Amino acid sequence: MKLITKELEQKFKKFPLYSQDSKGDNAQIICKFFNPCGVGTWYVMEAEKQEDGDYLFFGYVDLLEKELGYFTLNELKSLRLPFGLTIERDLYFDTCTLQDIKNGKTY
Repeated sequence: MKLITKELEQKFKKFPLYSQDSKGDNAQIICKFFNPCGVGTWYVMEAEKQEDGDYLFFGYVDLLEKELGYFTLNELKSLRLPFGLTIERDLYFDTCTLQDIKNGKTY
């Protein structure tokens, strides 16, 4: 699965790193990546393309704990899952707020 589309690249340009610092829990979640066979969901709030072509993301990460943090596209791509699966992008995810996710709403 292609994790980054042209549509997402356009959204990322609207939400560069540090652009939502003052919004707190009202910050917009613009896309979601997930582990299709277990624990791991990454909600992207901000993104910036790096000189090497990778993307640096800031968002809400739900692994063993839920926390805000930075991660890269290459890190997501490097994760090897059972049965040859890889991290996927939620094709049906609709933009929401960080508060929505913290309140347990699923999209």
